[in-house]
Amino acid sequence: QVQLVESGGGSVQAGGSLRLSCAASGPTYGSWCMGWFRQAPGKEREWVVYIGTDGSTSYADPVKGRFTCSRDNAKKTLYLQMNSLKPEDTAMYYCAADCPPRHWGQGTQVTVSS
Repeated sequence: QVQLVESGGGSVQAGGSLRLSCAASGPTYGSWCMGWFRQAPGKEREWVVYIGTDGSTSYADPVKGRFTCSRDNAKKTLYLQMNSLKPEDTAMYYCAADCPPRHWGQGTQVTVSS
């Protein structure tokens, strides 16, 4: 059974940084495409980034150049480094396993104040 647990969310001022982590369980973590999604209040959940098994990444336009996704297969952990945060980045951030996603974490809240 796949379990994903996000951490690292919090409240920051605009221009600040946060690093999210997603700890995964399951013997085949290294074979999964992984991703980060986010959902702001009153909005649909949106894709942020995908990372392939080889570490290749694909970012949504709003976060390109500011967010960096990486993975440590030995630790079964996915990361999202978020720099130059903006108020519009405020959302619940979710880790997802497989592409398209089949497994979700419970989310971690990111709040950016102006």
